[in-house]
Amino acid sequence: MAISFLPEEQADADDTAEVIAGDGGTCHLLPADARTLEANRELAERAVDVLGGLDVLICNAAYQMTYDSIEEFPSEQIERTFETNVFSPFWLVQALAKDLEDGGSVIITTSVQAYQPSEHLLDYAATKAALNNLVVNLASDLGPRGIRVNAVAPGPIWTPLIPATMAPDKVSGFGATTPLGRAGHPVEVAAAYVFLASDEASYVSGTVVGVTGGKAVF
Repeated sequence: MAISFLPEEQADADDTAEVIAGDGGTCHLLPADARTLEANRELAERAVDVLGGLDVLICNAAYQMTYDSIEEFPSEQIERTFETNVFSPFWLVQALAKDLEDGGSVIITTSVQAYQPSEHLLDYAATKAALNNLVVNLASDLGPRGIRVNAVAPGPIWTPLIPATMAPDKVSGFGATTPLGRAGHPVEVAAAYVFLASDEASYVSGTVVGVTGGKAVF
């Protein structure tokens, strides 16, 4: 397994690697800034080198920051959000398509925000809608090469991203508006990725799997 992460996430990445090693697995940590073409190409090359090839690519990097009106969104944030959320997956798939041929799987993390956008997440929601379109197009483009492309669209999930990027009044009651009445947890999303990466999903491509607590993703 290879995990890419931002340099400031080193401590969390180290913990993850320790857990994987404790279970008898091997984890290679490859820190990178996903916002540039050069960094993504270098990351792709390093991953293939340390793993000796690639079977599954999961594009999960994301950035968000909330504001109450469009006038408040800083231009540099909009650029960062699109660079991280949209450009990076495009560049990574572009760089790794040849290595994923004949049985590879690409899984991109989108969001319920692509279907039910929040006004305070204007730029973030727009990137997730763009990813849904990208998944469908990539599935069509890469299918003849034996590569499946799918997405997981989480709803409100408790991650460090929530308290770090949302105003305290929005964190309070986070997830309460879902039909299940609560936010989800990362472990409740993990099975969707495992399914899409496995042979059980061998005829699944161009699909978005919603893990949303009941919120609609269509």
